[in-house]
Amino acid sequence: MFHAENANDPKEVRNWRVQCLALGVSMSAVAMGFDTAFIGGTQALESFKRDYGLNRRSQLERDTLSGNIVSTFQAGCMVGSLLTFPLVERYGRRLGMIGASAVFCIGAAIMTAAAGRLSMIYAGRAITGLGIGSASLIVPVYIAETSPPSIRGRLVGIFEVLSQGGGMLGFWINYIVDRTISPVGPKQYLIPIGLQLLPGALLFFVSLFAIESPRWLCKQDNWEQARKNLVWLRHLPVDSDYITEELRGIREQIEYEKAKSPGGSWGDKWKEMKRKGNRNRIGIGLLLMACQNLTGVNILTYYSPRIFETLGLTGTSTKLFATGCYGIAKTTGMVIFALWLVERVGRRKGLIYGAFIGSLPMWYIGGYVMKADPAKAASSGQFTSSGWGYLAMVCVYLYGMIYCMSWQGITWVYCSEIFPIGIRMLCVALTTADQWLWSFIISRTTPYMITGLGYGTYFLFASFMVLMGFWAFFFIPETKGLSLEDMDRIFGVPERAGLGEKEQQVEQVERVDYGVRREDL
Repeated sequence: MFHAENANDPKEVRNWRVQCLALGVSMSAVAMGFDTAFIGGTQALESFKRDYGLNRRSQLERDTLSGNIVSTFQAGCMVGSLLTFPLVERYGRRLGMIGASAVFCIGAAIMTAAAGRLSMIYAGRAITGLGIGSASLIVPVYIAETSPPSIRGRLVGIFEVLSQGGGMLGFWINYIVDRTISPVGPKQYLIPIGLQLLPGALLFFVSLFAIESPRWLCKQDNWEQARKNLVWLRHLPVDSDYITEELRGIREQIEYEKAKSPGGSWGDKWKEMKRKGNRNRIGIGLLLMACQNLTGVNILTYYSPRIFETLGLTGTSTKLFATGCYGIAKTTGMVIFALWLVERVGRRKGLIYGAFIGSLPMWYIGGYVMKADPAKAASSGQFTSSGWGYLAMVCVYLYGMIYCMSWQGITWVYCSEIFPIGIRMLCVALTTADQWLWSFIISRTTPYMITGLGYGTYFLFASFMVLMGFWAFFFIPETKGLSLEDMDRIFGVPERAGLGEKEQQVEQVERVDYGVRREDL
């Protein structure tokens, strides 16, 4: 499997244990992707529209209800990510994952038992959001803290691969139930709603047997257990030089953080966040998460049937089939990202290429909708097929693939690895909440944008992507293959960035020599 060539990890650390652990805890990503994707298609099912009264509403009222159903999940995610931070800092990553999966299952059960009551759908979506918000904070950090540098990006990328896989599953389940189950009763929409429970239960089971993050144990001054966990993860002897060196790096950073924030209070953490070398990281993380949503991907993910309707597709099954193909395109892009791009092309170049190239399909979709107005033609009974229309469909799939190969995965990887250990979970909580905040804003406004702006919606997000490409070019440093303890230097922490040239050369020689010795074993 591909790994970062500039890292000096021995091959033993890229073992099946750490990879299976990352795969197991990423079950939360399946739930996140499924919940994000399935709701748009489920709302398009005739049985759901009948039982929840959507077919008796005006277009404006349907837009409002649809926005409410979708956005309560994002609101729950935002709150969950913020509330989780102090708990996982005190009780650990493992217990946090157990709690997050339990909360998610409670919300999914409430939605399954709603029986036509919108209030229970809202409540269930909000509670599942709390669980997913917690998991989306904990799991990427947990994977980053347990992974060796050479495959850290790929292992965090598994989280996003499974997220897109869960989304694809949600798209296709809606299509299957629409084609195979009668809309007479509630069974048609209860199946996709009830299936949320499966990934939540799997995460709960895996979390019971997961080991605690060695870096969190070190912060609790439990160095003996941290060494044991690290030995298990790295599949190396307890007296291995690599284990000793990794623990030394963790100790140095913890001591540095304690020297800067001796009390560990909220005031100390706030001061640490404002320090040079930290505040720029927080700003980059917040902007990355905002930009991830300003690519416009969520207008396709949350409201894909509406989007395909604007391209001239009619009939619930046809729109759901097209949405399922979109899920395949996104999952394919995510697999390419995780297995190759993230550790070969890197974070910075991936963001730059993804922004500029990804904007091209969006420009074309907007131009096609402006010129042909396919939704208006379809509503008046005029159905025409043209090469330009098929190209617009292809552009939807290309956009989803390019986005997942770049901005979808890189933002989560980047924000999980760049922050110092003393304030890492707090900073990731802020960036995760920021991601869900912007997701909430986009999901809440998209129905009105599609109805009001029409083709201008696509042009707006295409413009954002071009601006994001320039921003990434000028302001995003590369982190591929670097250890978590190396981040201070590249982001300009004075005490770390101020190492003398000779000291840096000696340190680099020691790293290279060490890497050679380990490879010779």
